[in-house]
Amino acid sequence: MAERINAVKTSFFGKGAIRLLGPELQKMGIRRALLVTDRFLYDSGAAARVGQVLSEAGVEYAVYYNVQPNPTVQVVNDCIRAARTLSVQLLVALGGGSAIDTAKAASIVLACGGSVEDYEGENKSSKPGLPIVAVNTTAGTGSECTSFYIVTDPVRHSKMAMVDPNCMVSIAVNDTDFMSSMPPKLTAATGMDALTHAIEAALSKNASPITDKDAYWAMTAIVQNLPRAVANGKDEEARTMMAYAENVAGMAFSNAGLGMVHAMAHALGGHYNLPHGVCNAVLLPYVLAFNSRSPVCRQRFVSIAGAMGLPANLGEAHAAETVIQFVKQLSGSVGIPATLAQLNKVDPADFGTLADLALRDTCMTTNQLTPTRQEVIAVYTAAFRG
Repeated sequence: MAERINAVKTSFFGKGAIRLLGPELQKMGIRRALLVTDRFLYDSGAAARVGQVLSEAGVEYAVYYNVQPNPTVQVVNDCIRAARTLSVQLLVALGGGSAIDTAKAASIVLACGGSVEDYEGENKSSKPGLPIVAVNTTAGTGSECTSFYIVTDPVRHSKMAMVDPNCMVSIAVNDTDFMSSMPPKLTAATGMDALTHAIEAALSKNASPITDKDAYWAMTAIVQNLPRAVANGKDEEARTMMAYAENVAGMAFSNAGLGMVHAMAHALGGHYNLPHGVCNAVLLPYVLAFNSRSPVCRQRFVSIAGAMGLPANLGEAHAAETVIQFVKQLSGSVGIPATLAQLNKVDPADFGTLADLALRDTCMTTNQLTPTRQEVIAVYTAAFRG
């Protein structure tokens, strides 16, 4: 079967990697840029560090610093207006998934016209978006290297998932100097997000030898390094390996797709404005239990167990349960709540509405099993009760 593989043109990794950005911008002939970030990164001086690199490369820039977690259509529209007013040639996203997804959504509308909502779904744009540089500050979302972006629709209280190679960034910067100050909770949430990306890519209908190579390596690296990064944010080796792992997991799911965990997490996070990585982490073991009904998934659980360093002699009958229990243990060890009930906002009365949203989510299409509405409600209920 013919297969398309999407990848970032240029990626920089490691401590001090931001210094490599200037020469690349000069090669591109960029003269005007909009730096897209949040207020914390602006106030902390991180935006000024990136801005210095832009200035030294001869790039005039302005800063849009109103990105919010789970960015809404309004946040993206405000970013678009700022970019149009300044007639910029480039968007520089500084942050995690929220900043990068805001830049991706803006870039598509700036290049193709219309509104953000027009691009929900798969391959809706007519041409590549405005060029993007992504300076990643977390080790989890993979947004700097994927063909996915997510925007919250406050009218429907849900997240819109867009899958589109035209949103791919031109240059990704994974500089651990921008990651070392991540607090433990954020390190844990984004790290479990990356693990979910790797596992769902491995279980996806569209998994291939190329995506498997990335997905299984990422699982190994995350299991070995996430607890260390959470325990000590200054652990340079653990931070560096997590930066590689989340990027590789991102490439895996960008090409293989995701699944039921993300479909349900998008509905949950959009409805209650909850952190995406936490939603994924809490839902992950319960969705894995549901997917273990699939013969394909049961076979792949054996490989997943091996990648996680679990006993190599597990058969299909035991691999799924062993992986599920290990995921629960890992998640708890880095401080993730065990149940949806512990997230406080979640109300079981909403599970029917959330199930409807999850079933319409683009990510559900690559899950090995297509659940019924009642089955999705049952998984939410199991995750709520624990």
